[in-house]
Amino acid sequence: MTVPLSELARAKGIRYFLISFTDLFGTQRAKLVPTQAIDAMAASGAGFAGFAAWMDMSPADPDMFAHPDPGSVFQLPWQPEVAWMPADLLTPEGTAIAQTPRLVLKRVLKLALELGYRVRTGVECEYFLLAADAVQIADSRDVQSKPCYDQQALMRRYTVISEICDAMNALGWGAYQNDHEDANGQFEMNWTYADALVTADRHAFFKYMVKTVAEKHGLRATFMPKPFMHLTGNGCHTHLSVWDSEGKVNRFDDPRGELGLSPLAYHFIGGVQHSAKALCAFANPTVNSYKRINAPITTSGATWSPNTISYSGNNRTHAIRIPEPGRFELRLADGAANPYLLPAALTAAGLDGIAHQRDAGPRRDNNSYTNPLPPQSAKPLPANLLDALRALESDTVLSEAMGADFVASYLKLKHREWQDYCARVTPWELEHTLDC
Repeated sequence: MTVPLSELARAKGIRYFLISFTDLFGTQRAKLVPTQAIDAMAASGAGFAGFAAWMDMSPADPDMFAHPDPGSVFQLPWQPEVAWMPADLLTPEGTAIAQTPRLVLKRVLKLALELGYRVRTGVECEYFLLAADAVQIADSRDVQSKPCYDQQALMRRYTVISEICDAMNALGWGAYQNDHEDANGQFEMNWTYADALVTADRHAFFKYMVKTVAEKHGLRATFMPKPFMHLTGNGCHTHLSVWDSEGKVNRFDDPRGELGLSPLAYHFIGGVQHSAKALCAFANPTVNSYKRINAPITTSGATWSPNTISYSGNNRTHAIRIPEPGRFELRLADGAANPYLLPAALTAAGLDGIAHQRDAGPRRDNNSYTNPLPPQSAKPLPANLLDALRALESDTVLSEAMGADFVASYLKLKHREWQDYCARVTPWELEHTLDC
């Protein structure tokens, strides 16, 4: 029997609940509900106007209602009188709204479970700490050309990093390491993998938590894919494994297989490669995303992002890396990826690979930065958001698994975003064409 949220609140000293949903563009929307009203709100849902958020709706559409998940309550470690709850969006009649990112992920995971598969994921979220009032690295002494793992720069941000890490452990995530990443002012924090929906909820909360704690310390955190052209961008490397329906046996693990992976795992990878260009519409969802992939060399000497649809062993220059038996890492995704749509699209592509026994092809062990593969050996990634959206339009795999109505809504809004970008006159254009 589920304990009423009001009782949970009294036991834990919670005064307010943030009922939150993530929209199609990855923005978190919420209402702050006092404990006195939470039971009624949990039953009826918190009302939102979909047009006011990034949802494919008009001002004439009825309200949508966010129903919080009672199994996912995140009491804010830095503000324990408040709890955050992810929610699913329903119509006034109680019908699921198909374009809800969290429900899209649930739909794909249900398809997987019907096939006897439980999907587990882990994410590595990179972010920059900037000055509060300027787009510049907050730490003026963080200037090394190769700053990755720099102990001094890491410890100068000890108060921020430790507070976030302590919060993850207080929430039971199993945080296990934190480091300064390859770009100046860039950090990464790791916690233990879990079932895909659990990880997605934690991913969404993590982004909120990092931004909030950074603001508390007079800083600004950004997960923007490529805020600085000369520095490595923010990735969201995703680790994935497929287990039996009870979550007891890792179906990817095979001691006899190449690099410790089973044939099932390689078919999954084959499916990811088959739909990789369409997958970019979710893994790399912004105009800025394509400044990170296919990028020129950075100050550190490497972008650490892929430029081809290829997989390798423990080689970080490819889209897919197999670091150890039983799992693979997708290095394609960036910090703008929607926490729910990324694993949904990745799982959908992989399930198609299993269903059709798609061939992953040969493992590539070249250094893609210094010895790139020819196009006939490894297909290039999309050059821009428009290319990715067109790939999604022509891909039936993701549409069938994630829902045709959802994909149509997503494409509609993303094409509008692309058109808005194309309508802008940039400083580059003025510099190069003003005197034509």
